[in-house]
Amino acid sequence: MAARCVTQFVALMNPRLVSIAGSLRDQSFPLNEQEVSIGREPSNRITIRDASLSRRHCVIKKMGTAFTVRDLGSYNGTLVNGVPVQEHILEEGDRIAVGNSVFTFLVSDKVVAPGLEPAEFDDARFHGGATIELSREEALYLNAGSVPASTPAARLARDLDALLKISSRIGSIHDLESLQWQLLGMIAEVVPAERGAILLVTEGQEEISSSASWNWSRPGRPVEVSRTVVQQALKGKKAVLVNDVKKDPGMSNVDSLARLSVYSVLCVPLTIAEPLLGAIYLDTSNTALPFDKAHLELMMGIAGIAALAIENTRRFEALASENERLRAESGLEHNMIGESPAMREVYKMISKVAPVESTVLLLGESGTGKELAARAIHQRSARADKPFVAINCAALTETLLESELFGHEKGSFTGAMAQKKGQLETAEGGTVFLDEIGELALSLQAKLLRFLQEREFLRVGGTRPVKVNLRIVVATNRDLSEQVRAGTFRQDLFYRLNVVSLTMPPLRVRHDDVPLLAEHFAEKYSQECKRRIRGISAEARAVLLSYDWPGNVRELQNAVERAVVLGSSDVIRPEDLPDTLLEAPATRADGLPRYHSAVKDLKKDLIVKAVQQANGNYTEAAKALGVHPNYLHRLIRNLGVKTLLAKPGA
Repeated sequence: MAARCVTQFVALMNPRLVSIAGSLRDQSFPLNEQEVSIGREPSNRITIRDASLSRRHCVIKKMGTAFTVRDLGSYNGTLVNGVPVQEHILEEGDRIAVGNSVFTFLVSDKVVAPGLEPAEFDDARFHGGATIELSREEALYLNAGSVPASTPAARLARDLDALLKISSRIGSIHDLESLQWQLLGMIAEVVPAERGAILLVTEGQEEISSSASWNWSRPGRPVEVSRTVVQQALKGKKAVLVNDVKKDPGMSNVDSLARLSVYSVLCVPLTIAEPLLGAIYLDTSNTALPFDKAHLELMMGIAGIAALAIENTRRFEALASENERLRAESGLEHNMIGESPAMREVYKMISKVAPVESTVLLLGESGTGKELAARAIHQRSARADKPFVAINCAALTETLLESELFGHEKGSFTGAMAQKKGQLETAEGGTVFLDEIGELALSLQAKLLRFLQEREFLRVGGTRPVKVNLRIVVATNRDLSEQVRAGTFRQDLFYRLNVVSLTMPPLRVRHDDVPLLAEHFAEKYSQECKRRIRGISAEARAVLLSYDWPGNVRELQNAVERAVVLGSSDVIRPEDLPDTLLEAPATRADGLPRYHSAVKDLKKDLIVKAVQQANGNYTEAAKALGVHPNYLHRLIRNLGVKTLLAKPGA
């Protein structure tokens, strides 16, 4: 393998792992503990949600001033600079690959993690000093029966072993960026290159759309790529090898190649039949180990394997992205109904906040679907396969709520016969939804604030802190800022919760969603009650649309359930709906059907006459009508009769 820079660990400044590929990309993990384990289980110091990792995959150990990485018998192995290792002493700039993730080991603060840097192109002319070209049809390892008898057995065995190892290693990688990096590391083990780059083209075109490079001789420095050599390989779909670059008139004048004293350049196309995926570019300045035709043949075989892996990875990522989109959409559609502009904004906001770990504060009136929104956030997050625990802070007393949240130790209070884990502990790795957070007692607010800051708590009667990995979503129908001013809600907790806020719209501002919701509830309760309901009549739909729904979606749900239970036909009709809806003043221009409008007018007339005959005594009027006085007051309010009674002569 090409020479690498070795850092002497004289003064450890900032030992750390920096993720350069995979789900943890751009995150830094300090190595300030004696052991730092990596794996799929949450108990690891570095947890990676990747099925290709073992539960405990590998461990980084501090040994004096040095660090080692040791594989823990993982199924897919641990690679350092593209080579599988059991135990390896780490040096500055080493790259550790586990599954789809790649980390760079760094010590000095002055060193920047050399991630997959884009290659830099020059416009060198390609004339060809000592040039070899090789087409796919002529490639030794891409055509059955094409290996000549004169091929040395030792070389053949070595190349086939290299191809077998590379194909088995990259077969389980489903992250395109990680695949490119690991492929470059594997190539460096079998070809004496000092610099390398993988260049991918846009589908159906020959323009370079992305590139990843690795400078083995000078880590972190950019790789200069001859655009003309790459274009020659792409256009002709042939592998190109140029030895003794100084003899090429065009390349000898390129400052970068002259500065690096590049001697050999090799470029092979990445292609599967017709689709042209890109190219692999390698060069070296070592005149003692130039590239030869054997390296060209081997690289053609590697390119054939790599092209298939890159194509499969692209398809895997596309399918995973589509699957995530459909899963997220189906989750939202299943839990939340609505296509109005107000709900589209809610969906858009959920899609933004769900993937991040920030605390979310859900605001809105009672019955607007705050818990459904919390579940949608959980379903679209990386914690979707972990528990979702909902706790109503208003449903329990202060003592019971504390035990419910944090758990208790045996004997901590009368009746505590055994240790009990709280909801926060049982929801490890998932999401906890705290509903009616405005009802939380001040003493519990202080404990919740500490938990949000430290992500640890004490069980009731406990002395040892319990650490958990959770996401918190809270909801309230109260004005928390008003409660802060009144002194019933802690200001610091309010600021800690109000990181991202989402207001659920009341049903009165999304009337277009009423028919959709009503149909959904009608279908749901017809199945539960085993009654065949074909739909909602036009007259009943008009009643639903004319109502203001102060109880929001929950009130609509109850109204439709009542209609399904008490209805006498296979269609929901106005008479199946609660009287509250029929007696309420119309809030929309389309109003009520004529029959129900006439009934409403008749009720108004009867009430006015009864009150007149009782000389304004509502109790006597209620007795004459045969109703309870409270019901009469409600009718007067809902039907708008008070304005009629206030008219002269009434």
